[in-house]
Amino acid sequence: MRLTTGFRLVYDCPVPVPMLLMLSVHASRRDDLETPDWLRTDPALDVHQYLDGYGNICSRILAPAGRLTLSADFIIRDSGLIDPYAPDAAQHAVEDLPDDVVVFLLGSRYCETDRLSDIAWKLFETTPPGWARVQAIVDYVHNHLIFNYAHTRPSKTAHDAWVERSGVCRDYAHLAVAFCRCMNIPARYCTGYMGDIGVPVAGVMDFSAWFEVYLGGAWHTFDARNNMPRMARVLIARGRDAVDVPIANTFGVAELVGFEVVSLEAPMETMADA
Repeated sequence: MRLTTGFRLVYDCPVPVPMLLMLSVHASRRDDLETPDWLRTDPALDVHQYLDGYGNICSRILAPAGRLTLSADFIIRDSGLIDPYAPDAAQHAVEDLPDDVVVFLLGSRYCETDRLSDIAWKLFETTPPGWARVQAIVDYVHNHLIFNYAHTRPSKTAHDAWVERSGVCRDYAHLAVAFCRCMNIPARYCTGYMGDIGVPVAGVMDFSAWFEVYLGGAWHTFDARNNMPRMARVLIARGRDAVDVPIANTFGVAELVGFEVVSLEAPMETMADA
């Protein structure tokens, strides 16, 4: 499968403002790119990139006063397979977890394990550990929350989402991540592209959020918003929660006035195209 993927973001900046952007395809998917996912800026700016501690590609710019457009479009190959299913993947004892995985057991800015621990144990203590327990958490979050763009905000946490029973994909992911950590299952937050490919209903395209859990010595994908295996996920970034993977951190005033995201199946390459 080939995907036509990209974005266009427009900001109005009253004065020059530094920006830290997370808009590049994750380092783990770089070999799948058929065409570069270069970040374009209008006006043209110097872009400095570095790799953060989670393997995410970060871009730094100094946005000038006025209107700034950020964009990219590229072709990326994908297996076309849905998220793998591994029901026998076992839960690890905490003392047996690799050192670099332990951080994903800890509470974080948007995933308050301290506030949700008692709730999680009351809800999930009797579920079988491992894959079945994660699926029980996903089922609960999927059914507990109502998807509504009007019911989210930048400060909304997992506990807020649980109390308010509504949110967007990041709120679903945060609540599921927090519950998994409360049950001693390492979980990390993911963001990227996921077009409506292979599903009957297409919605307005946006960046998507899902999460991964560490079971059976490997990381596995789960999606509390959709609660079904999906295809054509293109990872941009992963971290403890959304605080680690925002599409843009602006160190000053920058108003987002335009937002477009696309991820569509592209025609297969023919011999004439090669």
